[in-house]
Amino acid sequence: MSRKTKIFVLDTNVILHDSSCMVQFEDNDIVVPITVLEELDRFKKGNDTLNFHAREFVRALDALSHGKLFEDGAKIGPGLGRISVKLERSFHPDLAFNFPDPKADHHILNIAFSLAREMPERAVILVTKDVNLRMKAKAAGLLAQDYTTDHVKDISALYKGRRVEEHIPADVIRAMYTAPYEVPVDQANVERDLLPNEYVIMRNGKKSALAVYHQADKVLRRVDKVSAYHITPRNAEQTFALNALLNPDVRLVSLSGKAGTGKTLLALAAALEAKKHYRQIFMARPIVALSNKDIGYLPGDIQSKLDPYMQPLYDNLGVIQNQFPESNRKNRRISELVAEEKLIISPLSYIRGRSLVKIFFIVDEAQNLTPHEVKTIITRAGEGTKVVFTGDIFQIDHPYLDSHSNGLSHLIEKMQGQPLYAHINLEKGERSELAELASNLL
Repeated sequence: MSRKTKIFVLDTNVILHDSSCMVQFEDNDIVVPITVLEELDRFKKGNDTLNFHAREFVRALDALSHGKLFEDGAKIGPGLGRISVKLERSFHPDLAFNFPDPKADHHILNIAFSLAREMPERAVILVTKDVNLRMKAKAAGLLAQDYTTDHVKDISALYKGRRVEEHIPADVIRAMYTAPYEVPVDQANVERDLLPNEYVIMRNGKKSALAVYHQADKVLRRVDKVSAYHITPRNAEQTFALNALLNPDVRLVSLSGKAGTGKTLLALAAALEAKKHYRQIFMARPIVALSNKDIGYLPGDIQSKLDPYMQPLYDNLGVIQNQFPESNRKNRRISELVAEEKLIISPLSYIRGRSLVKIFFIVDEAQNLTPHEVKTIITRAGEGTKVVFTGDIFQIDHPYLDSHSNGLSHLIEKMQGQPLYAHINLEKGERSELAELASNLL
């Protein structure tokens, strides 16, 4: 007996997350409620990622419209199922009582529910990134799931970028403190193979050394604690992070960790320290309004609306600047960089269209980006540009992302092992004893 293919009903947020989603469901069929097309129409104009996905999906759908798109559906491609658009229908009586509000989510739910009742021999599944809609569907007895194509499967096993090796031979550690301050990796007795630019805390009893693996030379090279613009690392993780940030051969860096671990401060300090190698420093963060409110709800002009989102970046800049007296050249230099637009702090959407050649580009709060947005940023990096992503994969404000589906987690999983990439997960909070206590206990 042949396998019955499934029917996946797509919510709008799935398409806005990944416009190529129609080719991700193997030989199963896809249904797009007409309400979804209406919602996509509202997103088609603009330069943000959502607008790009809306346009791309509608174009792909239009290319298939020669088939019976509004009837039996059109074949998506070889080895794939069919896609169809379903028009509105009267609310199913089993739904009308519990969901009287005729909003878009409920119309999409009604299409999926009605299809499930009409075709009980096939599994009808609502695919949405809206957890609340998934719960409503399940409450109505309908199968529902998240769109998981780009999910990181096991967050607990996500690459940390550094490890501790307890059984390094004593003579190897001694060799790390004599020129040329490196040892062949095959002499280090590490437990498993190292990845390019992976950092190691090497130990033998009370003896220790910090090192990074250079794949091209097959050596472990000593990492020294250095300061960047008067910001000095307070622990091994921060030492590793600053080493990666200041390494001109590493063009892509990600720093993850909870609040207070120093991610943004270290990135900005490194950018200022290395400024002579770059035309500009860009610091940006995505705007994700809390409580699902757009910035239009806030009072004032556009600058006063954006200031609350950008303030944490200015705070980090202030921390660095206040290391020096006002009369100090380095203090004045920071003000000059801002005034001359050599150092730009801006919402990410305002920077996306700019030329990214010889830029030290820091993207803060990267956990609020989708995998596609992260890819778009990296693929626009021109010659001589360094891109740094910082964020906490467990502190997400985006309504349709979580620790498994956000762009920062996706980046770490996909980029590990690449010679141009380095990652450090910062675990020890250094903001203050009180901040660390609150982060761990509350």
